[in-house]
Amino acid sequence: MTPPFVTVAMPSFNEERYIEVCLRSVLGQDYPADRLEVLVADGRSTDRTREIVTRIAADDARVVLVDNSQRLQAAGMNEAIRRARGDVIVRMDVHCEYAPDYVRRCVEVLERTGADNVGGAQRPRAETTFQRALCAALASPLGVGGASYRSAENEGWVDTVFLGAFRRRVFETVGLYDPVAFTNEDAELNQRIHDAGGKVYLSRDIVVHYHPRGSFGALARQYFRYGRGRARTLVKHGRFLSIRPAIPAGLVLVGAALLATSWAQPLTPVAAAAYAGLTGIEAVRVGRHAGVARIPTVWAIFPVLHVSHGVGFLAGLAEFLGRPDWSEPERLPAREREVAAVSR
Repeated sequence: MTPPFVTVAMPSFNEERYIEVCLRSVLGQDYPADRLEVLVADGRSTDRTREIVTRIAADDARVVLVDNSQRLQAAGMNEAIRRARGDVIVRMDVHCEYAPDYVRRCVEVLERTGADNVGGAQRPRAETTFQRALCAALASPLGVGGASYRSAENEGWVDTVFLGAFRRRVFETVGLYDPVAFTNEDAELNQRIHDAGGKVYLSRDIVVHYHPRGSFGALARQYFRYGRGRARTLVKHGRFLSIRPAIPAGLVLVGAALLATSWAQPLTPVAAAAYAGLTGIEAVRVGRHAGVARIPTVWAIFPVLHVSHGVGFLAGLAEFLGRPDWSEPERLPAREREVAAVSR
């Protein structure tokens, strides 16, 4: 049986340090070479990214440089998807390391499960001392809220996955990525898949690693954006598939209320001590595997994650309740006479 043609869609912007290594790993996948194309949707990089992609494309016709004039990742994905020849579209990001069988496993899991989107866990890989502490924190339910796609051991139906490999008909039926989404575009698309009756599957056989942020400041900015983006998704759809994204905002509101009324009630120091104790115990539990010296950093990471995400979420609610910026999603034209249902 001939395997399906696969399009790898890869957004990029100013990735001259990483793009060649990433592309070589994609071109070295064990999937049949004549059944694979790689579309790099570049957001008009100002470094040597486009030059490097063009050079590699000259040597391997499977690589195509696609211009992403809007620069956002979601818009870049849409540019690639519009040009995709594949019946399966696999999203890949530059700052990740992929197992040699990544594409093949994605296709196998799609065919085995009948899912509309499949993916692996979001496995962090550390290079620095701070990243090792962060990886420990992200291994805790206090760090990621128990999200299924964060565990390399999980297998089964989930609300969302890291990156994703899609059947093309998903984009014919539920539409492309939200082109102005600045983050959370994957979860938002998966929510539309679920709303249309589709299914998303997490497989431990699909292996990809990413490099987490390298400092407290970068982490805080990242999680503020995450919170803001998730608030946008909530306002857009009116609901979440899970309550997890709203929990940090609840903690921030409760904490702010306790601080503001601390002069009138005795609960503020009790609550602060309880939070410090809970996160401290968890920092010891997950941090000792990364080294005892890293436990204080793990402990300090928890409030950064919670406060940054919570404040971002509240800021996003305030912003997008008054200024919605989305429209009806664009859909790919169907390749068949009738558009198939999202799920089998």
